[in-house]
Amino acid sequence: MNYEQSIIHIIFLIFTGTAILSTFALYTRQSLLVAYIALGAILGPWGLKFVNDSRLIQQTGDIGILFLLFLLGLHLHPQDLLHSLRKMSWIALVSSWIFFILGFAVGYLFHYTWIDCTIIGIAMMFSSTIIGLKLLPTTILHHQHIGELMISILLLQDIIAIAVLLFLKAFSDHAFSFHEFLPVVLGFPFLLAVAYVFERYLLAKLLLKFDKVHEYIFILSIGWCLCLADLAHYIGLSGEIGAFIAGVTLATHPISLYIAESLKPLRDFFLVMFFFAIGASFNIGAISIVILPAALLAILMLLLKPVVFCYLLKLFGEPKAIGWEIGVRLGQISEFSLLVIFLAVQKNLVSENSMHVILTATIITFIVSCYWVTLRYPTPLATSDQLRRD
Repeated sequence: MNYEQSIIHIIFLIFTGTAILSTFALYTRQSLLVAYIALGAILGPWGLKFVNDSRLIQQTGDIGILFLLFLLGLHLHPQDLLHSLRKMSWIALVSSWIFFILGFAVGYLFHYTWIDCTIIGIAMMFSSTIIGLKLLPTTILHHQHIGELMISILLLQDIIAIAVLLFLKAFSDHAFSFHEFLPVVLGFPFLLAVAYVFERYLLAKLLLKFDKVHEYIFILSIGWCLCLADLAHYIGLSGEIGAFIAGVTLATHPISLYIAESLKPLRDFFLVMFFFAIGASFNIGAISIVILPAALLAILMLLLKPVVFCYLLKLFGEPKAIGWEIGVRLGQISEFSLLVIFLAVQKNLVSENSMHVILTATIITFIVSCYWVTLRYPTPLATSDQLRRD
């Protein structure tokens, strides 16, 4: 009973605090996502210590990521997605390599060890799935095309990140096991095949027969999303990839639009928890030690990611304006970067100082990127009515 009461108390603190800070943010035309992160820093273990179990909150918030990817998949036709994935593969690889070199160079400049520099470089390779897609409108045709390109890049980055995490685990255990890397190679097509078979021979029939029972459709869609997410995690991929594929398989059904609308409040509930956990994990006392390398990393990523993505997308025939907008929307460091550095610290591969550098740089890019996007481009969380698009 005490455990349940603690959960209720934590949720009370998060959403009451979020309501207060969000009200202030809206009156002062600030980003809501920044308010969520700020509340986590204020109430978390490094702030007022009202919420000490940030890990529990983060695990709960991860569910919001699954629903976010599931909903975005509902707006993408499978054929359009496959075309975008083929087109974006080289862009994802080349851009990741460029950002790795930049991160490694900054670590070397501040006299970190070679393995610290390597982990810092790896952390710079990825962009945030949550920030990028949470701030992307889904109801405008122009942004549906941008969404296809962004999701393709982010999915490929996720696969690279999973391979990196497996490599770090094998490296720290001083053993290379090929069967650990096999799911990364074979897991994705296997997951696609399973999703296709179940959708065609089971889900399609159930949706057709009971499409008027909205409560059933709601439950079925959540079950399908979490089922594929869990299967993806079991075979060595990320749950986000499974949830996204679950959404894509339903994108051809007319009822997909109803499913997308009905799940938005549930998605937002869990995403508030996720951003709170990001803020709660931030050690304010470590800022003075790591601010210079962290600030340099953040500035380089924020300024150069738009340039790199704009140039690479232009080579593949995309207009400069679209390439630049995608680069701005992907201009932050990723939550996957935090997973990489947390695993590296856990395996005693790098120092905690490197962790604070990456965490600080990530939060800086989260905050600045939120402001840049919400002040400049259409988004559901725009500070002005002219730019607010769902």
